[in-house]
Amino acid sequence: MPSPFPGMDPYLEDPVWWPSVHQRLITYLGDTLGLLLPPQYIANIGERLYVVQPERNIYPDVALFESPRPRRSAGPEPATAVAPDVPWVLIVEPVEMREVFIEILALSQGDRVVTIIEVLSFANKTANSEGRRLYLAKQQAVLNSPVHLLEIDLLRSGEHTVAPPREALLQRGRWDGLISLHRGGAGERYEVWPLLLRQRLPNIRIPLAGDDPDVALDLQALLDRCYDSGPYSRRLDYRRPPHVPLSSDDDKWAEALLREKGYRSQTPS
Repeated sequence: MPSPFPGMDPYLEDPVWWPSVHQRLITYLGDTLGLLLPPQYIANIGERLYVVQPERNIYPDVALFESPRPRRSAGPEPATAVAPDVPWVLIVEPVEMREVFIEILALSQGDRVVTIIEVLSFANKTANSEGRRLYLAKQQAVLNSPVHLLEIDLLRSGEHTVAPPREALLQRGRWDGLISLHRGGAGERYEVWPLLLRQRLPNIRIPLAGDDPDVALDLQALLDRCYDSGPYSRRLDYRRPPHVPLSSDDDKWAEALLREKGYRSQTPS
């Protein structure tokens, strides 16, 4: 059963659901490219590994203290015993994070990487996070190389992360998500597909080496496949607002759309 939304489903932008969507999308991207690429290329799934230290607070609901019964004395009363205040106990356990991406390799050139495809995660767009630091470092390295870089950002929330400057993009119009293609050696030239919540995701181009023609990719079909295999139609609660709030206009549009498709009652509460 397809998503009720024509393009990116805003209910998927949730820390509960996005990791599995991200994993599926990378997997299906690799599988689809394996069928579309010329025989001298392969699509390989690579990964970044790093360690973070999340904090977990543990504190008791009830604390019992035992102190000896004071002995009676003819002298002055002893000072009153003071129970120690209960501290917070922090257990910090390192957690290994794994982020996957696609590399297109040219077999005839010794498995040289010609194109990298990144689907952005929450960690990539979180200010001051290790995931963002590593992503931006890799982004800059690829931009300065002959390798093509395709960045797919379907998330409305978080820091601006794709390579084209936000200020330059704002001069062209608004967007809910962005897809950016930087061809290796193209300097400051970018091909950008702006994504709007009310529109289907675009068909995009995947560049290869030399004069080999680009490969066309139907991104919406891949996201639909992720949605169906989730199966998110049975897991998402469309009666509630999405995790990342919509603008006022988009919220009204989404309300009408979800009522029309039977996900909410016809009479708004």
